Amino acid sequence: MHTVPVRIPFRGAQAAPLDPTLVAPMSTPARPELTDGRRIGVLVVHGFTGSPASMRPWAEDLAARGYAVEMPLLPGHGTRWQDMNKVTWADWTATVDGAFDKLAAENDVVVAAGLSMGASLCLRLAADRGEELAGLVLVNAAVDTLRKDAVLLPALQRVVPAFPGIRNDIKKPGMDEIAYPVMPLKAAHSMSRGWAELRRDLPRITIPVLYFRSEEDHVADISTSKALNAGLSSKDFEERVLKDSYHVACLDNDAPRIFAESAEFIERVTAQQQG
Repeated sequence: MHTVPVRIPFRGAQAAPLDPTLVAPMSTPARPELTDGRRIGVLVVHGFTGSPASMRPWAEDLAARGYAVEMPLLPGHGTRWQDMNKVTWADWTATVDGAFDKLAAENDVVVAAGLSMGASLCLRLAADRGEELAGLVLVNAAVDTLRKDAVLLPALQRVVPAFPGIRNDIKKPGMDEIAYPVMPLKAAHSMSRGWAELRRDLPRITIPVLYFRSEEDHVADISTSKALNAGLSSKDFEERVLKDSYHVACLDNDAPRIFAESAEFIERVTAQQQG
């Protein structure tokens, strides 16, 4: 497939207008333009406290391959960390649903791809929308945690606004995902409740799933791998281990592998659905 030019215009978030004085330019949402007439869409979703900057190289690669790419900014992200404590898991799922609806209206078939909480939001979409999606690509998904302090979230989020952050868990030097320096606890509590419901609904997911997991990840742990392997009903499910990346693998040493192998997966599952 030939490479096509890519233009990424900046757009405001759908949930609320962004204050340009507060937002780093690379953290804004983006929609790489479809330029070769193909009608395959890919929804790309960033992670908790992060921004589209963590996914931008992947989105650009997908667009260069001819896919229509939608990459929303999740509510509460990309401004100030305090804004995250004003939104919930329901706001994030609504944003993902809206971005998917847009892609589905403009394309014949859609695949969703996400990092960390973005991957869990893609799983939520698949549990709810089922066969409307052709497949999922997950990178260091998070639907559970072994952190012992997680059980204290219901109480802590009432008295403590934030914990130290989890940003830039990247092995490759010089990379920046443009994320908040702290983890807002009300938002984290809402996410954990969303995870619990999602884990119960994993058996509803039957579509193809390609899951990349970093062997060394300081944010998402092995509990998610166990949950996905035990819970998903997908007959076409493959877990691939990344040996040279940490959590934000889309910006790390294994990024070229993720880009190439996800493209192969998308070609295969969309051809099956279109056929």
